Amino acid sequence: MKIKFRNVIQLCTTGLFVFSFVSCVSNKTDARKKLVWSDEFNGKGLPDSLKWNYDVGGDGYGNNEDQFYTKNRLENARMEGGNLVIEARKETWGKNAYTSARLLTKGKFSFQYGTVEVRAKLPKGRGTWPAIWMMSENMKEWPDDGELDIMEHVGFHQGYVHASVHTKKYNHIQGTQKTDTLMMKDVSEKFHVYKANWTPEKIEVFIDGQKFFTYENKEKTYEAWPFDQPYFLILNLAVGGFWGGKEGIDDRIFPQKYYIDYVRVYQNK
Repeated sequence: MKIKFRNVIQLCTTGLFVFSFVSCVSNKTDARKKLVWSDEFNGKGLPDSLKWNYDVGGDGYGNNEDQFYTKNRLENARMEGGNLVIEARKETWGKNAYTSARLLTKGKFSFQYGTVEVRAKLPKGRGTWPAIWMMSENMKEWPDDGELDIMEHVGFHQGYVHASVHTKKYNHIQGTQKTDTLMMKDVSEKFHVYKANWTPEKIEVFIDGQKFFTYENKEKTYEAWPFDQPYFLILNLAVGGFWGGKEGIDDRIFPQKYYIDYVRVYQNK
């Protein structure tokens, strides 16, 4: 989610569109894996500060985003009803016309290889851009040190969920991005489990057990595969931007809420 191509059509034409109804595949994690980190969001108030940091600011984050990301503000990020709620609001904050939140585990938890599961219900409406993604704990240069997008959804293209990787060799700036897309009509009405399996050989992404994206470590070079190092987790709800705001922002939709039921990380026993 660091930077996105201005023309979303190019991203979509490189992806594989799979139209599906509710998957009957089990979401159970392999019994050979153990839970190493999780947040069930069962408390009240601000997110657990022992697990989450915040990115703060309104400079667009390389994507020309329109929101200001706040810190320790219940209106934008809170635990409520067993969920983490990230809320985008139409309100003036400095030079920005919207507020929201971006939570990350950088400096608190990172891991190398494993399975990430996030059960979430997405916001809806033109201008919204929620994501579940990962970046290197040792990030020095983007995209050289890698990025894994487990879930991205832009509100003007309702129901199309994208998964991608970004590396020095494969990224949208060069038109070489690796990405695929799955159509899920009810992503804003129901919770779904977004999952990534990450091994030294490949990265696979699933929704409700249905795999729709695979990126393999075929070339064995850092330029193509920087994913042999610890990565941290990011949850955010952007407003607008080069991709999320490509068809404008509908101010009538706000506030919009992004619900996360849990985040779980497993590794082999």
